[in-house]
Amino acid sequence: MADHVTYEQSGVSVDAGDKSEEQIYSHLASTFGPRVIELPGGFAGLFRLDYDEKLFKRNYRNPVLVACTDGVGSKIQLAAKIKKYDTVGIDLVAMNVNDMLVVGAEPLFFLDYLAVHKLEPNVIVEMIKGVAAGCRIAGCALIGGETAEMPDTYKKGDFDMAGFAVGVAERKKILTGANVKAGDIILGLASTGLHSNGYAMARNICFKRLGLKMTDVLDELDGAGLGDVLLEPTRIYARSIVKLLAHYKVKKVVRGMAHITGGGLVGNVPRVLPKNCDAAIKKSSWPVHKIFTFLQDKGPVEEAEMFRVFNMGIGFVLIVAEDFADSIAKKLTRLGEKVYRIGRITTGTGKVVLK
Repeated sequence: MADHVTYEQSGVSVDAGDKSEEQIYSHLASTFGPRVIELPGGFAGLFRLDYDEKLFKRNYRNPVLVACTDGVGSKIQLAAKIKKYDTVGIDLVAMNVNDMLVVGAEPLFFLDYLAVHKLEPNVIVEMIKGVAAGCRIAGCALIGGETAEMPDTYKKGDFDMAGFAVGVAERKKILTGANVKAGDIILGLASTGLHSNGYAMARNICFKRLGLKMTDVLDELDGAGLGDVLLEPTRIYARSIVKLLAHYKVKKVVRGMAHITGGGLVGNVPRVLPKNCDAAIKKSSWPVHKIFTFLQDKGPVEEAEMFRVFNMGIGFVLIVAEDFADSIAKKLTRLGEKVYRIGRITTGTGKVVLK
């Protein structure tokens, strides 16, 4: 009589999945605030939006839920290459919550989806550890997720991750960029490097063209290891932006914001520009990270292409009223951001003009 077929024989381990769930709950719990209703082993995460209790300092008159979903892109291939899994989880949170900040939303909670070739509990715990770290930085709760073991879909060592974030914004305070006008000042917040965009080009230059290894230490990067620079997590701007917007409860001095992701400044700033305005940005107004100079020189890559693919050192942009530009910059600096006055809004046709 033939042996009975089991799920484990087919490549999926239920026991490994159960073990992972037990290990990762402490990381989820580290992100919980008073709005989370704990339900260990539940089929869904529970979160109280808001209601009239002294427990909550902010109650919304007309709350609008804001939702985002995103991944980390091919940056995960570099993490898999050197088996470093704890930083890409921070990237995953960043790519979602930084997007929702643009409309003025406060991040509330986060869900993750991990897909792997083989479920290794220690690796999954490292991934979730990074996601939880990102949620703590962002001030949101990690209330659930899913791990899928798919040996027929992913090769050995391969994995993918996606994230889903939900936030809330006051209806009257939602930022669309409609109030942006000529004379407004453009403030740029420093990035930590590539963030999570442009990695197809970065990998092509570093590994295919130059034959470098992740472990290489490069003088052009001030003696830093290539892998450390490429895996530097995306900066999360949530706490700074939420606190800044909360300070201006009545005055609408922040006119528009943009998360600088794929497409760079030239592709993302126009998304919050009226059709009769341009964003005149001065390229020399902030320091460019060494990784961008390295990639441009070694590619070689034309400058216009660099600005179209990478953030070039600016990860988030605020368009603010001129009279408040200095005070906003000082507030953001006190909140831990590196702030640069990078340009001004002019009359135009809805595009970025690099000078």
